[in-house]
Amino acid sequence: MTTATTTGAVGAAHTRVEGRDKVTGAARYAGEIPFAGLAHGWLVLSTAARGRILSVGTEPVLGMPGVLTVLHHGNAPRLDTDYIGMLGVPPDPTAAVFQDDRVPHAGWPVALVVAETPEQAREAAEALVVTYEREPHDIELSAGRPDAYAADGHMPAVTEKGDLEAELAACAHVVDVEYTTPEEHHAMMEPHAATALWDGGRLEVVDSNQGTTWVADEIARMFSLDPSAVRVRSEHIGGGFGSKGLRAHQVCAVMAATALQRPVRVVLTRRQMFSLTGYRSPTVQRVRLGAGPDGRLRALEHRSLNQTSTVWEFVEPSAGVARVMYDADAHRTSNEVVRLDVPSPTWMRAPGEAPGSFALEAALDELAERCGIDPVELRLRNDPERGPVSGLPFAGRNLAACFREGARRFGWAGRDPRPGTRREGRWLLGTGTAAASFPAGALPSTAAVTAEADGAYTVRIAAADIGTGARTALTLVAADALRVAPDRVRVRIGDSDFGPAGIAGGSMGTRSWAWAVTAAAEELRGRLVPGGAVPPEGITVRSDTTAALGALAQKERHSFGAQFAEVAVDVSTGEVRVRRMLGIFAAGRIVNPLTARGQLVGGMTWGISMALHEEAVRDRAFGGLYGADLAGYHVATHADVPEVEADWVDDPDPDDPVGIKGIGEVGIVGAAAAVVNAVWHATGVRHRNLPIRPDRVLRAGGAGV
Repeated sequence: MTTATTTGAVGAAHTRVEGRDKVTGAARYAGEIPFAGLAHGWLVLSTAARGRILSVGTEPVLGMPGVLTVLHHGNAPRLDTDYIGMLGVPPDPTAAVFQDDRVPHAGWPVALVVAETPEQAREAAEALVVTYEREPHDIELSAGRPDAYAADGHMPAVTEKGDLEAELAACAHVVDVEYTTPEEHHAMMEPHAATALWDGGRLEVVDSNQGTTWVADEIARMFSLDPSAVRVRSEHIGGGFGSKGLRAHQVCAVMAATALQRPVRVVLTRRQMFSLTGYRSPTVQRVRLGAGPDGRLRALEHRSLNQTSTVWEFVEPSAGVARVMYDADAHRTSNEVVRLDVPSPTWMRAPGEAPGSFALEAALDELAERCGIDPVELRLRNDPERGPVSGLPFAGRNLAACFREGARRFGWAGRDPRPGTRREGRWLLGTGTAAASFPAGALPSTAAVTAEADGAYTVRIAAADIGTGARTALTLVAADALRVAPDRVRVRIGDSDFGPAGIAGGSMGTRSWAWAVTAAAEELRGRLVPGGAVPPEGITVRSDTTAALGALAQKERHSFGAQFAEVAVDVSTGEVRVRRMLGIFAAGRIVNPLTARGQLVGGMTWGISMALHEEAVRDRAFGGLYGADLAGYHVATHADVPEVEADWVDDPDPDDPVGIKGIGEVGIVGAAAAVVNAVWHATGVRHRNLPIRPDRVLRAGGAGV
């Protein structure tokens, strides 16, 4: 077999390999794939915010046209929830549906109606009468709650060193402020959908998820099945952002398919997604910073409080960002939670870092004002050489390069530091900046690469392309490792039968999968004989990166970035408009500049949305959300984003075989803070509660507003 040498695919811009299928409709998503004999399930959610189910009126509903069954706590199979899943956490009981009569929050799943058509299922579900014994509920998150407690989550709850109070007392400049962020929702374009069916004694689930082996593992454990008896497929995903793991709809589909012995599909409505698929918890954060006359930090405290449900503990680790960004002689961080009668929060793009960076970077901007030091210069003076908490060396920390390049391109040097001095008619203008960081991790993964008899190569890996361009990135990585052109590589993903692989989450997906693909491809290339024939069945090599990742030296591994924003504030209406944004990032080797830029710009756009628009509000009386849809829950649109530019500095990770770190989440980190800091520069008024709605701007006043 002759192997052509074509190098340099990684780093060159490539359109998505599946792009044509997506724009022509050939790519089918989880809710679109046809199955013979398909039945449809429709969930019924609780209208009570807390209490017990007294009765489920199934008899009239079972007589309605097309209705096949109604599942609820009285007839559903028992599930096993006493386990620790692949991600190291127990399952959220919201997914373990119909196990008892308790109702812990509004929107809790209480029944599934299954019928021949989705229309019949919906009509019957809306006719189902469920009666409740209602109890008083509590949905109020506020600072100073006596029932709040420190919780670990996926990092230690508390870190501390030095005498905080003594250092603060000795500081020339002190900032002591509280910031809040509201409840926020993923709101991806594709709703959650799953189809379950039994085939020859094996369960198959066709789903939209962020990791097929993750979901397959959860289903096998929950239903007490042998892992080999479960297959999960998820080929195309229309966005996930942290919410597409194991949810109620997959479990319902499996229950119904088992009961009826035919394929059953469950698709969540947009309103149901607001209750069942997780969200970013609101936070209350207190930041205390103390600095000497030169602006160097001597004291830093970052405390964050978030809500969790009464059935499952989830920590939004907002204080974790301070453990990476800035050091001080006295340094204390704490993540705390309070249990309320609300749905369980979950991971949402840049969990912890997105709300945490808003508070920390806004507080640092306030400190810069107190010190009379330029905000960029203050950050450069406090750029640590080692991890502030861990003490470990950084595996590359090019934050200073990001700020210097960003300041140059943004025109920061000509900025008048005085707030409220620039004006165009009724618009006040201002600029702001903030730093960004996100961990660069990797999960153990396996991959198989096959040399085919026709000269092509097939890569099989249980990766998930949630819109990031993962297929294309892995095609380029495999092509370079094999030393062939990308058009000779076929990448197949999204099938748990391909073997264990990391999830698309935590900015770890491409790095985890590329490591495994590179290892398999390089070994395969070494086995091939130049000019030799390949047998009809091909030659396959399989890799497993578990040992390689375990051998990595302990370091602080992160992507970094510098965010810059210019805003205009209408003095008459209080409207805030972002005129331009620039983000410069140090995020490892960029595999595909085309899709990478889209990821970074998308994150920055989400930062605009976070700063100015996104806010889910719960009604105190009934415990549910006002406007649980995309009409009532506002997100940024094209009109809100006139000019957003993302670029990067050279920053390959020397410990990664491709040099990758991760870009999926760092783009949103610090973006909201840059906008908020720009609003202060425009108006002279600090906004510490997101979003910055026009009414808040008008109520705050200042600088002619």
